[in-house]
Amino acid sequence: MRRTPVISVALVAILALSGCASTSAAADGRLQVVASTDVYGDIAQSIGGGVVDVTSIISDPSQDPHSYEGDAQVQLSLSQADVVIQNGGGYDDFVTTLLSGAHNPDAVLLNAATISGIDQHPATGEFNEHVWYDFPTVKRVVDKIAATFSRLAPKDAGTFAANARTFDAKLAQLESQEAAIKATSGGVGAAITEPVPLYMLTASGIVNKTPAAFSQAIESGTDVSPAVLQQTLALFSDHAVKLLAYNEQTTGPETEAVLAAAKKANIAIVPVTETLPAHKDYLSWMASNLSAIRAAVG
Repeated sequence: MRRTPVISVALVAILALSGCASTSAAADGRLQVVASTDVYGDIAQSIGGGVVDVTSIISDPSQDPHSYEGDAQVQLSLSQADVVIQNGGGYDDFVTTLLSGAHNPDAVLLNAATISGIDQHPATGEFNEHVWYDFPTVKRVVDKIAATFSRLAPKDAGTFAANARTFDAKLAQLESQEAAIKATSGGVGAAITEPVPLYMLTASGIVNKTPAAFSQAIESGTDVSPAVLQQTLALFSDHAVKLLAYNEQTTGPETEAVLAAAKKANIAIVPVTETLPAHKDYLSWMASNLSAIRAAVG
């Protein structure tokens, strides 16, 4: 759900008053990396291995990145970061806000939405900022992270390159799973509560049948009109879809109504999240999502 994050003016000023400054690297020589969420934190750790220290600002599945409120510890981490990774696209603007007050002009900021090359201002529809569900984008981010780490710590460039190749190969396996779903179930309809998994669904050949007004209202936190809600609920009673991709991290009366309708019609429900589930890394998380989709449409 897209909401404007609240950042305290006093918080932004804390490090300005304390005079904290950036460090080029930790005393132990490891690169300091700060990621907006544990999604990018996990990816950065996979590429950097023991050469990097990674701090993920949001690592609790119950936290909503759209409404995150930063604290002094987060800004301190940003003030000492060599590399900062954010999703971008309006998803985690708190990173830009806090970084601007951290007095760390040397930090390299990697923006996944920008790296993706996807048009963020399409002529029709809205930009879907959940780009970590798009494997081509993730590959570009991985390669950019590896190149950035190699530039900052050239003696470990071989390690970064090898880790990136391993990660990219596993991403390719996930893309093959999407292609397999598309080959057997292409054209199947799905409903969503928010556009979180749309890149994955589209790559798997699954067609989003949800009225745009419904998912846009849920994401922006505005009311869904009765007419639009009824159109959405009819997708289940009419069996126009085979699955509901349901964002577990943002719920409300309308999404609960949709969930109940899917259950009543015996439509498969695929829970999705915006941050890592407990005990999952990025690759295993995405593999689980694909397994759930394959079971739902198979």
